[in-house]
Amino acid sequence: MQFDYSSTNHPLDQEKVKILILGSGPAGLAAALYAARAELNPVVITGLALGGQAATTDVIENYPGFPDGIGGLELGELFQKQAERFGARLVYETVSSADLTKDRLRISTDMKEYLADSLIIATGAAPNHLNIPGENEFTGKGVSYCRTCDGWFFKDKRVVVVGRGDSALEEALFLTRYATKVNIVHRRDTLRAVPILQHRANENAKISYSWNSVITEIIGTSSVESVRLKDVVSNNETILPTDGVFIFIGHTPCTSFFKDQIDLDERGFIKIDMKMQTSVPGVFAAGEVADPNYRQVITSAGMGAASAIQATRFLEKHTD
Repeated sequence: MQFDYSSTNHPLDQEKVKILILGSGPAGLAAALYAARAELNPVVITGLALGGQAATTDVIENYPGFPDGIGGLELGELFQKQAERFGARLVYETVSSADLTKDRLRISTDMKEYLADSLIIATGAAPNHLNIPGENEFTGKGVSYCRTCDGWFFKDKRVVVVGRGDSALEEALFLTRYATKVNIVHRRDTLRAVPILQHRANENAKISYSWNSVITEIIGTSSVESVRLKDVVSNNETILPTDGVFIFIGHTPCTSFFKDQIDLDERGFIKIDMKMQTSVPGVFAAGEVADPNYRQVITSAGMGAASAIQATRFLEKHTD
């Protein structure tokens, strides 16, 4: 069958596409590459974060083919160049609404409404917040969720990093390039990062730890000046002077536009099967938006490729 695009009262310009991809991280661009090679002329709505979370990583050491590592931004640019070489088209817009009902897959931006035969959702995940006093007030004034974006501004200053996983230690090690001291705040007394990162952090003289501690308040006037630390064992509170707070406590999948339209798990991740299929026919999901377990560049890229292959098979069966 051919999808019915007939509609009325749509003030935005409309564009019909065979495959529409939401997101320009490793999952979205890998999907774009595979869809483009299948001559399906995919359109990629990039969103605000071109390259996804991977683009904010200084060095990616575990992506095959780059034995000396590669910058996240550089890898994203290579992904984009390869996808565009085969005919993928990137549009620098953000999604404002989605309608996945029946056979009409409608995605609206502030510029246009896209009507797609098939949709691949690769919108990724956004950094979690501490939700404490001072966090919103000082975001951009000492509070950051991206060390590659803001690390340079803390040259010869003191910073605090909140977190305990790989990302937190990677961020802390990166920040030692600029900061004089990096204090890692962790609510437990051990880390869960991979051993090689723990070893590097422990060997770095600029890195120290505040174990069994949480930040309860970020304090300052025009910018961050200190944080209030609470010992979760003794409940004692102390004030730790700092110029910046970098928060790396995980991410929440970007699925708000699809709530009540597609099956999500209790954490908001899109539910998919082994073929990247969602609960809506013709809609597939790839990368961190549907991956609560691995969250790696290579797994996201693999999911993107698989989703495009499945979308191609779907179109072969459902379009004339």
